[in-house]
Amino acid sequence: MGKFDVLVEEQLRTMDKLLELQNEVERCQRIERELEKLQNEDKLRVVQNEIQVMKMELHSIQQTFEKQTEEVIQSYKNHPVWER
Repeated sequence: MGKFDVLVEEQLRTMDKLLELQNEVERCQRIERELEKLQNEDKLRVVQNEIQVMKMELHSIQQTFEKQTEEVIQSYKNHPVWER
């Protein structure tokens, strides 16, 4: 086997390692993207849950405000100073 053949064989082995490593890097990058996506989905769920809790609190506060408004109106109507 001549020097040329040895060099070509070495180059082919190097190319095999290069392709194998390149495939592995791409596989790991796909996994990385999926993990990032999952992490973002988890954050999204947390934010959605916080929004839901705040909406429930808002609804409760709105009901309290409406009740207080009714009480203020009734108090105003029943207050002797305001009667005509």
